[in-house]
Amino acid sequence: MSTDAKVAMVTGASKGVGKGIALGLAKAGFDVAINYNSDREGAEQTAQEVQQLGRRSWIIQGDVGNQADVDRVFAELRQISPALDVLVNNSGVQTWASLFDLTEKDWDRTIRTNLKGSFLCTQAAGRWMRETGGGSIINIGSGANKAPFPNLIDYCASKGGIDQLTRVTAVELGPYSIRVNCVAPGAIEIERTRLENPDYAKTWGTITPLRRVGNVDDVANAVIFFASDVSTFVTGQTLYVDGGLWTRGVWPYEAN
Repeated sequence: MSTDAKVAMVTGASKGVGKGIALGLAKAGFDVAINYNSDREGAEQTAQEVQQLGRRSWIIQGDVGNQADVDRVFAELRQISPALDVLVNNSGVQTWASLFDLTEKDWDRTIRTNLKGSFLCTQAAGRWMRETGGGSIINIGSGANKAPFPNLIDYCASKGGIDQLTRVTAVELGPYSIRVNCVAPGAIEIERTRLENPDYAKTWGTITPLRRVGNVDDVANAVIFFASDVSTFVTGQTLYVDGGLWTRGVWPYEAN
């Protein structure tokens, strides 16, 4: 999978899945711009690990849900690199609350970061990639793209929107040789999910057809597929990296 030292930017890359994606791209031969909003220390750690893999890295702070910040982030990157080959829209937040308890403030924060952030960054990257002959944009979705998760109203709404955003931008940007796809992880064990449930791996692994939870490398490998030249005729698609979790339906007769 040829990358020829191309440049990728990963939003929200200071920890978790975003960090794993940044490191995966570095292993695949990409130089990586690491975007973060508030966790500077985490971003620096990610950048250091990218450099240890022999690739260049740059840290660029910015709130993806803010137009002025996004403009500045891309302006800074244009000063560094003549082209952006890959954008990974990974930044995301969620609120654990029922429909009746979810506040307008939390709803706005999640939609602003997850959905608006993906739109703003896709728009900026698309304009740049159009100038330079194409590229690949990869949105990070979720099982919430299609499955309703109780108590995650804002998150489900944002990820469902990302699924449709992926398709419509793939259609609009295709004539410019810009591909847009979505990687939708299932149950992935990271710092955050372990805090949610100390027995996370067993809880979700038991109901996943492959009988394990995923890890950040599983997600990164799917991103690398969409970022590389082996997928040059693939666009507008959502790839579920979930061990079959969101393929299965409710089936009460399954043996242990």
